[in-house]
Amino acid sequence: MILLPENVQVYLAVGSTDMRKSINGLSSIVMDEFELDAFSGNIFAFCNRGRKIIKILFWDQNGFCLWHKRLEKDQFCWPHSTSEIIQLDARQLAWLLAGLDIKNAHKQLKFSEI
Repeated sequence: MILLPENVQVYLAVGSTDMRKSINGLSSIVMDEFELDAFSGNIFAFCNRGRKIIKILFWDQNGFCLWHKRLEKDQFCWPHSTSEIIQLDARQLAWLLAGLDIKNAHKQLKFSEI
């Protein structure tokens, strides 16, 4: 379980990533391929081709943190998209890590006064 600040942005690298990559390789993907700031404190999640391993990279004040989860059975419901990266909220990331399919979750409704 990961505890995330409320205002953190979560970015998912859609598709598969070579899980031999560690902090340097994953931060290079964030900065070079996605053109995002790896030092922002935001969360960047990557998954392998078999959808059994997720790595999560984030900057924490004075160094990078790398969180790794490997499933012994089953697969993650990693989303497919035409984008290279999609943005989620912390709640959706928790669902994904729990094995839920985020694309079939209820959509958040926003109402305004007329």
